Amino acid sequence: MKVKTILVSQPEPKMENSPYSKLIDKEKVKVDFRPFIHVEGVDAKNVRQQKIDLNNFTAIILTSRNAVDHFFRIAEEMRFKVPDSMKYFCQSEAVAYYLQKYVVYRKRKIYVGTRLFTDLVPLIKKYKDEKFLLPSSDVLKLDVPETLESLNINWKRAIFYKTVISDLSDLRNVYYDILVFFSPSGIESLLQNFPDFEQNETRIAVFGNSTVDAATGAGLRIDIKAPTPETPSMTMALQKYITSVNK
Repeated sequence: MKVKTILVSQPEPKMENSPYSKLIDKEKVKVDFRPFIHVEGVDAKNVRQQKIDLNNFTAIILTSRNAVDHFFRIAEEMRFKVPDSMKYFCQSEAVAYYLQKYVVYRKRKIYVGTRLFTDLVPLIKKYKDEKFLLPSSDVLKLDVPETLESLNINWKRAIFYKTVISDLSDLRNVYYDILVFFSPSGIESLLQNFPDFEQNETRIAVFGNSTVDAATGAGLRIDIKAPTPETPSMTMALQKYITSVNK
């Protein structure tokens, strides 16, 4: 069956020339974006109940833009003035660049990994005497705490925000040829919103091994997978599939 409509379970990309724009132009398909999950901050009272005192930390480990936003939100709620001496360990350049929303970049001690959390290990080892805080969501990849534990450093995790399933009830009678998922939470949201979901002719596209496992575990048929050596991005995988079936 030909592909005419796609629903991506993420917010619409903000950049003008996103890979999805090229896909739309080239294949003449309709692509809609809708986050199946969203993030909600926890309040300062909840953070205090976790026995977190921001005065006790000299370094912050930031794995995402959400972590940046919610660290500074909690600091403000707790009336904690973040000292200029605070060290920031950012998982990627994108996270480090986003930090500029809150601090004067060139005047702060900022250490940047390449992409993966493990890329931060040599930097953290170099400053192993610091007291590290990891602001995170309630959902955290296992390799993050495992990596930090293996380093024998003084660190603590704090849940500053939570991943919440979005209300998708307005999509009940809307049908798409392809549904695109990037996380197990997206699959969980689909099934919670539509417990009677029947896949039928709907194609499922998934990104990452954990999402593959979640979709398979939910009994869904996976038609498109990324990343692969041939299609390292989701848009490339979609392009390849659509070109094949829309001939």
